[in-house]
Amino acid sequence: MKLQMHSIHFEADKQLTDFIQQRVDKLETFFDRIVEGEVFLKHNNSDGIATKTVEIKLFVPGATLFSKEEAPSFEAAADAAVEAMRRQLKKFKEKQMAH
Repeated sequence: MKLQMHSIHFEADKQLTDFIQQRVDKLETFFDRIVEGEVFLKHNNSDGIATKTVEIKLFVPGATLFSKEEAPSFEAAADAAVEAMRRQLKKFKEKQMAH
């Protein structure tokens, strides 16, 4: 799957991008018709609490699926966002099968 990584206001290292690419690639086992995807990585510092945000946007035929998660680290946020996306993909696939 073609995946674009966007790190907002910082430069993400290769290890982090490889980790996220590996996690998102596993989503193809649940729905194999994913066209492409985008991942946005952001640093948040609201209320003095430093958190990391990962947003995943997947383009599938007929829809765009989106998940956004915050956590203390990018790895934890990526895992949570991928899990949310997995649930969305399964639900989307079930709807497609019903038609």
